[in-house]
Amino acid sequence: MEVKALACQLPCERNLPFSRLSSVDIAREAINSGIVASISGTTVWRWLSADAIKPWQYRSWIFPRDPDFAQKASRVLDLYQGIWNGKRLRPNDYVISADEKTSIQARNRNGLHSAPASGRSQRIEFEYQRAGALAYIAAWDVRRAKIFGLCAESTGIEVYHRLVDLVMQQEPYRSANRVYWITDNGSSHRGQTSVDRLAKWYPNAIQIHTPVHASWLNQIEIYFSILQRKLLTPNDFPDIKTLEHQLLAFQDHYEKIAKPFKWKFTKKDLNRILLKLSSDNTRHEKMAA
Repeated sequence: MEVKALACQLPCERNLPFSRLSSVDIAREAINSGIVASISGTTVWRWLSADAIKPWQYRSWIFPRDPDFAQKASRVLDLYQGIWNGKRLRPNDYVISADEKTSIQARNRNGLHSAPASGRSQRIEFEYQRAGALAYIAAWDVRRAKIFGLCAESTGIEVYHRLVDLVMQQEPYRSANRVYWITDNGSSHRGQTSVDRLAKWYPNAIQIHTPVHASWLNQIEIYFSILQRKLLTPNDFPDIKTLEHQLLAFQDHYEKIAKPFKWKFTKKDLNRILLKLSSDNTRHEKMAA
C-alpha cells in the first residue's frame, strides 16, 4: 500500500525533476524511503497494473464547457438518426457535415526512401524541404456517403461560400426541402451571423453548430482521419500542386467505395456521460469543501 501511495504522489512533492514516475523510479524511491530493503521495477509494475483504479495514470481530456452542450449535441445526434424537432426527416432532406483541414504541408523529402527488408520496415527520409501548404475544405453527405471538397491557400468565409456553392448548386440539394449543414465554431462559420448568412445564400440551407470543443461530433472528422492515414502519412509531396491533385484524387476514389458511417453514439449515450460527469464534479466539489 505504501508503494501504491508513492505512485500516486506528484514527483515535485518529492523534489524530483520529473513530470511522472516510472516503475523503476518508484522502486528506487521506495528503497530510498525505507519502505522496502529491495524491490525491482518489474515487481512495482506488476503490483500497480493489478489495481482496478490507477490514479497515477492520466490522459488528456476536454470537459464540456458550453452551457448549451446537451442541447446543441442532441440536435446533431438527432440528425444522424434522421430526426429533427422530434419528427423524421423527409426523403428530400439532407444532412451535410463540413469542416476545414488547415495548413497541410507539402514536404519534399531530401533523400531517397529504402525498401523494406527481412525484419526491417521501409525507411522514410526524415529531413525535408517545405514546399508550401494549403487548406482542404470538405463536406460529407451523412446519409448518401458523398464527399465534396476543394483546396485553397487559406480558409475564410469566401472559401466556405465556395464549398457551399459546390454542394448547393447541384441536385438533389438545389431542389431539396431542407439541407442541414453541421459545422464547428471555426471563424469561417461561427455564430448566428453565419446561420443567417447561409440562409441568405440558400433559403433551404440550415446551419447547425456543434458545441464548443466538440468537433468529434462532426462526421467529416472521420473522413479527415482516413485521409490522414491513407494519403498524408508519410507526407512526401514535391510541391503543393501535386498535393492538391492527390487530395482531390483521393476524394474521388474514396467516394466510389464509401458507405455511410455507422454512427452508434446516441442521445442516450450522451446523457449517460453528462450525468456521470456532473456526478463526478459534484463529488469533487464536496471533497474540496
